Amino acid sequence: MNAESRTHSLPEYGLMRLSQILGDKKKGIQPIIPISKSSWWAGVKAGRYPKPVKLSARCTCWRVDDIRALISSELPRT
Repeated sequence: MNAESRTHSLPEYGLMRLSQILGDKKKGIQPIIPISKSSWWAGVKAGRYPKPVKLSARCTCWRVDDIRALISSELPRT
């Protein structure tokens, strides 16, 4: 999946849960960014991935605009 097709599957605006970004095999959700949860959180901590928005103690989301920016900033893979 290339960056252009990934941005088409994003909502126009709003917030996304981690399962919407990384996918969920049990729910049949395809990943937008196909990495593991531990790699995602390590990237957030290191500053490679956007900071989350905490809606409550158990609800963490990311802004769609931040995810779009992340996808568009990816370098082409050879």
